[in-house]
Amino acid sequence: MELEELKASWNALDKRLAETEIVNMRMVKEMIQQKTKSAYDHIVGHNVYNLVVCILIICGVFPYVYMNTPIRTLSFVMVEGVMVIGLIPQVWKLSLLSKFDWGSKNCSELSGLVLRYKKVCHEEKIWTIGLVCVAMVSFYISELGFNKEAGYELGIRLLLPLGLSLLTFGLGYVLARWQLRRHAMQMQEIERGLEELKEFEH
Repeated sequence: MELEELKASWNALDKRLAETEIVNMRMVKEMIQQKTKSAYDHIVGHNVYNLVVCILIICGVFPYVYMNTPIRTLSFVMVEGVMVIGLIPQVWKLSLLSKFDWGSKNCSELSGLVLRYKKVCHEEKIWTIGLVCVAMVSFYISELGFNKEAGYELGIRLLLPLGLSLLTFGLGYVLARWQLRRHAMQMQEIERGLEELKEFEH
């Protein structure tokens, strides 16, 4: 009789240990999911913020500058056109991020979307550098070479807009480097989380 009771106690203990292990595994999985989802939310917010800022510049800031300074219409149209083209990778990235359905997609599918997103980010850097160079060179050729109304001459009147342009680029570069560093850390967090979650699918 004692042997039977001992077996029953042992089986009950074994069952409780198994249930505890399942609960612990579920808690670990939820913690990893929450951490990964938090990094994903930050990346979405980062991209939405960048898109909104670009739209405000295109629709508000630069048109205001154009209406209150003697900038040529052609210069304005060129810069606006380049900025609109620059929105394409931003919209593309948000489109990819919208497909991150954590409930219906498995980790392999989500990892595939991460790779596609990283590829667009890499191409966006090339786009941005090229577009900025084209926009600024075209703008200054148009303004310095053909804008007679502004009366640009070598001196303070010319150095001031050039200095402000360089200052703007410098601040933009510093901000971009900071954002890229944070973005890279969040992407690493997502990739690490997906790798860890894959183990729970087996």
